[in-house]
Order: sequence, then structure tokens, then C-alpha cells
Amino acid sequence: MDPLNPAAKPMGREGAAQSSASAAPAVTPAPAAPSRDVSPLIRELGLTEDHAAEPTALVTPDDLLRVAQALRERGFMLMDTVGLDYSTYPERRPARLAVLHNIYHPRDHRRVFLRVWLDDGQSLPSLYPVWRAANYLEREVYDLIGVPFTGHPDLRKILTPDDLEGHPLRKDFPLGETPTLFRDGRFLDPAAFRAGLTGQTGGLTGYRGELRRGQGEDRTPPVMPAGGPK
Repeated sequence: MDPLNPAAKPMGREGAAQSSASAAPAVTPAPAAPSRDVSPLIRELGLTEDHAAEPTALVTPDDLLRVAQALRERGFMLMDTVGLDYSTYPERRPARLAVLHNIYHPRDHRRVFLRVWLDDGQSLPSLYPVWRAANYLEREVYDLIGVPFTGHPDLRKILTPDDLEGHPLRKDFPLGETPTLFRDGRFLDPAAFRAGLTGQTGGLTGYRGELRRGQGEDRTPPVMPAGGPK
């Protein structure tokens, strides 16, 4: 009983619960995580979204630097650059070659790929003036696919010897007939490499292919002779 209000009725359990609930401070919901959808960004940049497994925008060579600079101003960074040869692709493509730039935002984790279609021998503006990370990435594409990058400060091979003819990641490169030599003296002999994968012989590594299929017994590989393989 309330001594100041004798007519008041005692508060039951429901009343006490309601009183406690009304006295509790309101819980502010946590802010929603930022959307990783880059479709609005692609439209904002005036680009066309490509049909691909990952968000991809089609960019022309003449428009590449504008798009890259706009993305950098929004906090994006260059993560990777790869070249692709579609000369033997079963479906028709706009051109034989494509360069794909992987652009990533480190804070909100948005990612967008920029795809540029190129004819054989056509050059592409270097992204080095926008992102310094393009230096070695573009050199690798130049070496293995043969795409020249205009405006690159030091465009030269990075993996294969200077006197190697052709580009090893092109579909018409004769990998099945010619061993591929790398700068440090190692080479990839196609026949021995395939034999090691199929389990026919120890291949280049000393391991047989059956271990890759969960068969056979593990064993110590042979000791490499001094100076490497002979």
C-alpha cells in the first residue's frame, strides 16, 4: 500500500514488469553494414556492367585512365592485373585479348573488375600514373600475354629471358613442344611435367602423381644434385 495514496492498489507481477520495461532505456539498433553492391557505382561512372561471375565493368582503352582516377578518388586501390587470350574460346568474344584489372576498396570491401578488350597488337594505357602497384603487374602481362602499356616507366620482361620468342600464356605458344626457360635457370619441360602429374614417372619434382590422388605411399624425394637438375 502506498502511504501517500491509500486508495492505490498493490502492484502485481505484471505491473512491476511493465514498470521496469518502461523505465529501461531504449536500445538503439546497430547501423547496417554498408552495401557491397557496385552496380550503382558502375552506372555512376557511365560504364556498362559485363555478364560475369564477379561484378565487372566494361571499359574502353581511351576511357581507362578516367575511370581509374575516379575510383582512386573514391578510395579504391589496384589489387591485380591479368591478361587473357580468348583466341580458342568456344563462344565469340569482342576481341582476342582482354586485360582485367582487380579494383578493391580496403574500408568497405567493395570490389569491381575492369575488363578492357584489345585486338592483337593493340596497346593499353598504363595505370602506373594512378596506382604505382601497376608497375610489376603490367610488366607480367606484357611478358606473358604481349600487351604493351603506353606510359609505363620501365616496360620490359619480368619472368622470361629477353631472347625468348613469343608469350607463354598465349594459346598459340608451343608449350607442348618447347621447354619454357625462366630467368633463374629453371625450365619447364612439358613432357616431364605431365608425366609427374599423371604418375607415369617422378617428373620434375621427384613425386609421383598417385600421391595427388591419395594413392601410394609417401616417401622422401631424391636429393637434388649440386647445382640443380642436370
